[in-house]
Amino acid sequence: MTGPVRPTAPDPSGPDPVEPSTPEPRPGEGRRAGRRAEVRRLLEVTALVGLVVTQPLLDVLGRSPDFFLFHGATPAQVAALVALVALVPTVALGLVGAVSRVAGRAVRAGTHTLLVGLLVAALAVQVGRHVTPVRGVPLLVAAVLVGAAAAYAHRRFTVLGRVLRVAALGPVVFVALFVLVSPTSAVVLPTGPVGAAGQAHGSGPRPPVVLLILDELPLVSLLGADGRIDAARYPHFAELAAGSTWYPAASGVSGWTPYALPAMLTGRYPAVPAAPHYSRYPDNLFTALGGWYDVRAQESITRLCPPSRCDQPVRPEQGLGVLTRRSAELLGQIVAPQDSRIDPEASYREPSSAEVAVDAAEAAPADPKFRWDRLNESQPARFTAFLDDLRPSDRPTLHFLHLLMPHAPWTYLPSGARYDAPDELPNEGAGWVDLARQRHLAQLGYTDRLIGETLRTLRERGLYDESLLVVTADHGVSFTQGVQGRGLDALRAQPGQVAGVPLFVKTPGQRTGRVDGRNWEHVDLLPTIADEVGIRLPGPVDGRSARQTPRDRTDKRFYDSPGKAVTIPGGVPAVPRVSPPHPLVGTTVGEVPESGQARVVGLDAFGDVDPDEGRLPALVWGTVPDGVPDGTLLAVAVNGRIAAVVPVVPEDPDGRRFAAFMPDDRLFVAGVNRLDVYRVDADGALRRLALS
Repeated sequence: MTGPVRPTAPDPSGPDPVEPSTPEPRPGEGRRAGRRAEVRRLLEVTALVGLVVTQPLLDVLGRSPDFFLFHGATPAQVAALVALVALVPTVALGLVGAVSRVAGRAVRAGTHTLLVGLLVAALAVQVGRHVTPVRGVPLLVAAVLVGAAAAYAHRRFTVLGRVLRVAALGPVVFVALFVLVSPTSAVVLPTGPVGAAGQAHGSGPRPPVVLLILDELPLVSLLGADGRIDAARYPHFAELAAGSTWYPAASGVSGWTPYALPAMLTGRYPAVPAAPHYSRYPDNLFTALGGWYDVRAQESITRLCPPSRCDQPVRPEQGLGVLTRRSAELLGQIVAPQDSRIDPEASYREPSSAEVAVDAAEAAPADPKFRWDRLNESQPARFTAFLDDLRPSDRPTLHFLHLLMPHAPWTYLPSGARYDAPDELPNEGAGWVDLARQRHLAQLGYTDRLIGETLRTLRERGLYDESLLVVTADHGVSFTQGVQGRGLDALRAQPGQVAGVPLFVKTPGQRTGRVDGRNWEHVDLLPTIADEVGIRLPGPVDGRSARQTPRDRTDKRFYDSPGKAVTIPGGVPAVPRVSPPHPLVGTTVGEVPESGQARVVGLDAFGDVDPDEGRLPALVWGTVPDGVPDGTLLAVAVNGRIAAVVPVVPEDPDGRRFAAFMPDDRLFVAGVNRLDVYRVDADGALRRLALS
């Protein structure tokens, strides 16, 4: 028998044994594998950028068509901005990864892991701000830990990468929702018929129509303690009331201009969250009167007048550049670990004549206290253009202006001078609500000057008697502690402040004032104007003309959201109680010993003041040491006269702060001005603080 075969030792002199080996890669296979890896990495970055940047930013902008209308954006500019939002961050991060390949495969892999971790951390900040009460540094630390864990999981396991690669479809979906479904879609794809013109009824010439709509003005801000227009503080509103019909029970129908203004100009309650655009509201004031009137419309955050009816004026801040800049500012608020008001409307303001280089206004009126001739560069540019258009014409003309006054941001003193203020000053909380109301009332004082200029111009050009003049506001706002603003909570707590608005209607030939206490709702505006000018509206409306009998019900319909009516009580809003000024205000201060210190921002502005330039340091803000208790009173004096007494507010991330507003420009002199801040002790004694 043959035994087992035993292995034999290799012959040292023989050939080498055959070793197992890895097959040689096919030509180009390594490069293809590298490209596939890069595609996977790019898809993962695309998914995360879509969640961190594209979705939240397009969500805010999609719900804010007024952002694009305010800046006069064309459909092409909106599309270009969307492309920038969806592509630029992804491309930029993709380039970072591509450049890292130069340092080798290990560095490339590490760079991608780092990018994943950073993007997940940014996403965690946004999620944490929505679902937890954590803010600031603790939220940032927690987000970094989440990002680090995600980076580790991405490096160790394949499942996270697979999920992200599937989620890379997200940006395409987000863009499609923005373009096709969001309220802003009307701006991107304006489609729909132009509304029909109304039919004439009645005989005789049609009067000029002057419609001035102010913004964010509660009626109660105009009232004195007796419930009448405060003629001492607002003489021109009182003059308007003395020659027109005042509706003290008038109310807006929404606290949000993109819903409130279309309701006013269509006569219909807000039904759907549509863009304030003519393609969504084809039947409105401009189309109804457009067949009979020349339309000269100055819209701000709406585009209800179609191009076939009127040419919109060129806006001072428009184009892709400003859209990109403002969007970047919004993104900064979205990704910040602190609470912020993510509201594009917060940045809307009326640029001055100087900023847009328009011609100077008319000559100064005979009022030595109002330096219109010196401050005309501070006038809102669109108001200057509105005044210039108020001229007699052979054809009846509709003059329309929606003026963002006295809407925040507040920058005007009653005289027309302007002042600087930081964007981060709160409008809510102890001390801050009172400051916000003071600044609102000061800007309302300047708005009163604009009303006076309107009346003067109409009279000088022979238009006042024959015109139908309407002055009103789209909505109000609450300045009540704890429910400040114009949202649903503020409405329920202070319906009169949020819904109650001023309304003055001067009919042609009217010379004496009267008061009509009917339950006016702003859907009544269009049918009232149509009745007064002899135009029959082409379609049904929810409102009723002031020439008709008043509505039977006394309550009102208000819409915080379209299609969801909130019933609020009717009647004239009650005048809020306002605390009298502190006894120290207006007194002079002699030599006081120095004790303590405070920091004032912009202190050097008091070193060279020129009132004739139309800008004054009327708002003083700063911080005090931590040892100063909350609520401590500080007296702020200019040139030895105390202008304001304010509390130290509870500490926030910016420190233990105070802010004082001094709207009387008679406090200031040309040249060097002295600013003093005093601590007010419980017994009324003053201690001067050293300022830095």
